[in-house]
Order: sequence, then structure tokens, then C-alpha cells
Amino acid sequence: MRVRRPIRRAQMRAALDAAAIPTWNGPRGAAESASGLRFFRAPGFLGKGRRIYAIGDIHGCRAQLEHLHREIAADLAARPVATPLLIHLGDYIDHGPDSAGVVEHLVAHAPKIPTVNLLGDHERMLLDALDGDRAAATDWLWAGGRGALESWGLDPDLPREAWEAALPATHVAFLRGLKRTHRVGDYFFVHAGIRPGVALAEQTLDDLVGIRQPFLWTEQNLGFIVVHGHSSSPIATRTDNRIGLDTGAGMGGKLTCAVLEEDAIGLISV
Repeated sequence: MRVRRPIRRAQMRAALDAAAIPTWNGPRGAAESASGLRFFRAPGFLGKGRRIYAIGDIHGCRAQLEHLHREIAADLAARPVATPLLIHLGDYIDHGPDSAGVVEHLVAHAPKIPTVNLLGDHERMLLDALDGDRAAATDWLWAGGRGALESWGLDPDLPREAWEAALPATHVAFLRGLKRTHRVGDYFFVHAGIRPGVALAEQTLDDLVGIRQPFLWTEQNLGFIVVHGHSSSPIATRTDNRIGLDTGAGMGGKLTCAVLEEDAIGLISV
């Protein structure tokens, strides 16, 4: 009788790697620091001399955000580039411990490089509530707003009509100034995604900050690579038409930054 020999761990890893989806980098693709960055072939292209740092959903995780910002500064010091750009993909508040601290950091202490801050669905709920939408206020409180109000030192049972006056004016101005989308080279940056088959000019705000399906499942060429957050995964996702960077910060996961340059992508997760 023939005895089957046990598969060694290295052989098992090789078998799993061989069976992996080709467009998936796998969990070992993300570094914990800029000095450990590993680069892979990106699905899009940026012109020479450009570099984009794109950070996924932050959700009140100020310490992780500050850590990533230090790593970005270290990377720029070690590898200077002519045209750097930092993009935050939205959802700065709720779930995590320090929504107010995240907004304060972005207002007053973010890295001194050109920065684009995008609107997330959690900021939209709060802004709609500030503008008088009672249903949005209820949704926001349910989705993490009570903890966010507490991080600002406010009573979570404070009447909705009193929120704007009680919040720091600079924080409200930051939230009201958030952009919906940004496009550079082959990349289109947005919080949640886009609706396939719909022209950019006709995309609704509901989809830009809240879509999941059919965007996440489509394999069609969208005309650019969509870099987004909103739909969380334990590790960053990369396909031929999108890069997903919500890795669960604020809900027990990590905060991830994609480093895009020329035809390459690297990932830092903390």
C-alpha cells in the first residue's frame, strides 16, 4: 500500500500561489513602512515625475492616519519626486475612536504637499443632517454619529439643530469643502465607485459615495482605473479596472495607502 507523504508548508504555499487570481497581489504585498515598500505592476499609468499617495477609509483612526502621514513624509524624503499628490478617499468620521481628531489633523497638521480630500458617505450623512435632513440625521447617528459627537465633546443626545453651532467652524468648513471626485492620468479617484455604462457627467452622488453592486462585479473597461474605498476587505484589492483601499480601519482592520507612480503600485498598511 502506497503511503501519501505529507505536503510541506513551502509546497502548500507554492500550490496556493499558483492557484491565486492573477490580478490579486495577496496579503504579502503591503508593507508596514515606506522603507519596506514593494512595487507591482499597476493597472494604470502616471506620467514620469508624478506620484500619488491615496489613503482609504479612515473612520476615526487618528493614530493610524498620523502614522501613514509620517511614512509618506519619509518616502518623499528618501525618494523625492517633482509632483507628489496626497488623496484621501473619504469616510474620515465614525466607527473609530477619534473622529474629531482625524478632522483636526487634516485641517491643521496634514503633510505639506498638494492634497485632495474626497467626500464619503458618512460625511454626506452628517452634512445632509446639518442642512436639515432629519432622516439623514437618524441614519448618521445609527451609523456611528453618536460616537463621533462624543469625540467632539458633545452630548450624543444634543438636538440636531444645535450640531452645527456646537462643532468647530473649521471642521464644518473642511467637511463642506470636500470634493466628489478627482482624476489624474489613467486614474479616477472617488469614495465608492461609479455606475458602469453611465457617463461621468451623469453619475449621481448616491452612486459616487454609496455604490457597491454592480460596480464591484463589473469586468468591463471603464475608461480609467477607479481608485476607491467604501467596500471593505481585509486587504487592498486590485483588478484590471479598479483598486479598492478600504481595509477596515475603525472596525478592527488596517488603514491602507496606495503609492502610485508611472506603471507601478506599492501599498503601506498600518
